[in-house]
Amino acid sequence: MQVDLWVWAVTIAVLGVILVTDFVVQLRRPHEPTFRESAIQVSVYISLALIFTFVVGGVWGPRYAAEYIAGWVTEYSLSVDNIFVFLIIFTQFAVPKRLRSQVLLIGIAIALILRFIFIILGAAFIERFSWAFYVFGAFLIFTAIKLVLETFHKGKEDSKEPGGMTKFISRFIPTTTEYHDDKYRIKQNGKWVYTPLLLVMISIGFTDILFALDSIPAVYGLTNEPYIVFVANAFALLGLRQLYFLLGGLMERLKYLSIGLSIILAWIGVKLVVHALHKNELPFINGGKHVEIIPEISTELSLAVIIITLVITTIWSLAVTGKNSKQKA
Repeated sequence: MQVDLWVWAVTIAVLGVILVTDFVVQLRRPHEPTFRESAIQVSVYISLALIFTFVVGGVWGPRYAAEYIAGWVTEYSLSVDNIFVFLIIFTQFAVPKRLRSQVLLIGIAIALILRFIFIILGAAFIERFSWAFYVFGAFLIFTAIKLVLETFHKGKEDSKEPGGMTKFISRFIPTTTEYHDDKYRIKQNGKWVYTPLLLVMISIGFTDILFALDSIPAVYGLTNEPYIVFVANAFALLGLRQLYFLLGGLMERLKYLSIGLSIILAWIGVKLVVHALHKNELPFINGGKHVEIIPEISTELSLAVIIITLVITTIWSLAVTGKNSKQKA
């Protein structure tokens, strides 16, 4: 897949315009989006992401279109887990609801920049060292197991503060205990001090670095093309702010979605390990020769597994929580 530099430049420029426009609108009128407003915006972003499938297919062919849509669905699914953590951060820092939209928007911009860097570094790393697929695959399988364990200990996890890093920073940076509209820094008693909004931004940014360690290897398990990995990440992140406000109270009802995500991560982890075996160059595995006992897992099969897993775990979650709420009533 040949992607010219100008295609990268245009893609990044368009994404930048969308984010800047969204930020300016939000800055002029800080508010908590209504359900209707969020639903319309999420629908627009999902439509754009799906339309882009035809762009990829028309320019580079159906194979890459399938890789893109599989990557986007995976990223969008993992984004729901981000929302759980954002909810915890906002609760811990008591962020006013009217400021949450702005914080999420800036967090998404930071996430796009960080992920672009990670994707480029990851592509260069994979190109030079094919054994990296073993590392990525093992990491995703480990993350899947960890996610299942955390699902059944969520009560304990939620009580923890989201960022020890923010505590560390607050020791060295003078901060206030109260928010002052959308300001990150104010003058108090003749000295500049920072508001809790800065610490929230640090928590959001640091959290996204951790999420990127899961999501980027996951998409690299579906495609080797850095451009597809980037646009799949970008379209998943663009609607994340609106998705947060749209899901709202529904988050508590998706209690088994984490199990579905763990299955997806484990599946892609296995796919990466199988791919690594086919490309094997490590001397202590099969004498440095390729291992092709297990056939490569196709992108189409992976896409089917991802969609079926998400549908089953979502229906399961809604059915169980709906039954429990009826019993309580």
